[in-house]
Amino acid sequence: MDRAIFERALTPEGWRDEVLVAWVDGRIVEVTARVDAMRRREVPRIAGAAIPGIGNLHSHAFQRGFAGLTERRGEGAADHFWTWRDAMYRFAAAMTPARLEAIAAMAQVEMLESGFTGVAEFHYVHHAPDGRPYDEPAEMAFAVAAAAAETGIGLTLLPVFYAHGGFGDRPTGPGQRRFVSDLDLFARLHEGAGRAVAGLPAARIGIAPHSLRAVNGAELAELVRRHGDGPIHIHIAEQVAEVEDCLAATGARPVDRLFDLVAVDRRWCLVHATHVTAAEIARTAGSGAVVGLCPITEGDLGDGIFPAVAFQEAGGRWGIGSDSNVLISAAQELRLLEQSQRFVDRARNRLARPPRSTGRAIFDAAVAGGAQALGRDGHGLAVGAPADLVVLDVDHAALAGRRDDALLDAWIFAAASSPVRHVWAAGRQVVADGRHVARDRVETTFRRVVGELGEA
Repeated sequence: MDRAIFERALTPEGWRDEVLVAWVDGRIVEVTARVDAMRRREVPRIAGAAIPGIGNLHSHAFQRGFAGLTERRGEGAADHFWTWRDAMYRFAAAMTPARLEAIAAMAQVEMLESGFTGVAEFHYVHHAPDGRPYDEPAEMAFAVAAAAAETGIGLTLLPVFYAHGGFGDRPTGPGQRRFVSDLDLFARLHEGAGRAVAGLPAARIGIAPHSLRAVNGAELAELVRRHGDGPIHIHIAEQVAEVEDCLAATGARPVDRLFDLVAVDRRWCLVHATHVTAAEIARTAGSGAVVGLCPITEGDLGDGIFPAVAFQEAGGRWGIGSDSNVLISAAQELRLLEQSQRFVDRARNRLARPPRSTGRAIFDAAVAGGAQALGRDGHGLAVGAPADLVVLDVDHAALAGRRDDALLDAWIFAAASSPVRHVWAAGRQVVADGRHVARDRVETTFRRVVGELGEA
């Protein structure tokens, strides 16, 4: 058994002093507030404010190595998601298993340092650069899992099924050849991905039908039938052009089309869902599915703004993800989500849930939604939940004089530098005094790899 006493902690009953948390095999077995003096002498005491870790529900890890390389506009050309995608495909073509492992490890280190303790990896670079499967079809999945073994992040691995280049079963292009599989090859990929994560603590395996433009209705139904006992994530309604193409090809908008094809329930995470109608909001909220919001990436790509206030008022569940990993920060994802609603509504504290503060409300929602999307049993500092703990440095200047929910408000809205001091993931301390315990080694390898890649 491992255990520690936290000076102040956010428990399911609220903020409490001198909270003992004990865990076995990565799961919490005891949470006791206001422990007596005898026990305080026997157990290590951690200064600061302990909060639950957040699940990052959408990541393409390899894209961290690509961050900052698309901030140029072509002469006289429109620049949008689809031009960005072409550049990303060229970068993906240069990935090897070793390069993917190095870049994924760096991304995971930054996630953990920012307060994410688990990640759902939407993993679609499967094959060799010429499009042929590796001898081990899940070779690239093993690279992602090796990174997680080094960094200690809780991994939900989501092998992606990708079969078509657009609605109507359009053929894929050269830039997509590393992603494409049929149902039988995907079954081998999925089985291999399961072996890749088998030895990792708190790991889960799920599936990710890439999008309705890359997967047809029959394939989607068969994927769910064969592999649908874990989390199921899908990109949907991210771009206006996607909505228009779906309408033209099927007569339905993407979210409505998805609900017409399969039974959507709590297993599902609808990533982005940016462009939705009131009826689609109601269907999604009523299903119990989580919407995966990635405000930094959605802003970077010019996707649009999800109607989070209307979705929350309908009882919808959501979480946050770092997606393209152009910038990795749990606090900034939450800040931009709330501020985007303020831009649209020209009002403040749009996602607050009185009497809780806005920071507390969106933090709680992200913790719950992230845990559900990652397929985790339990969340928060509660018995049975994973021992995922983040300690905020209450001596950080941005948190000075703040207490309890005001600490979360200051972290999310007022801190230019991170006050995350310590992090435990599945009971393993992975961040100490603001730095990941393996950062030096991971960063050295990352620097070498991105130097090799240049602007590929």
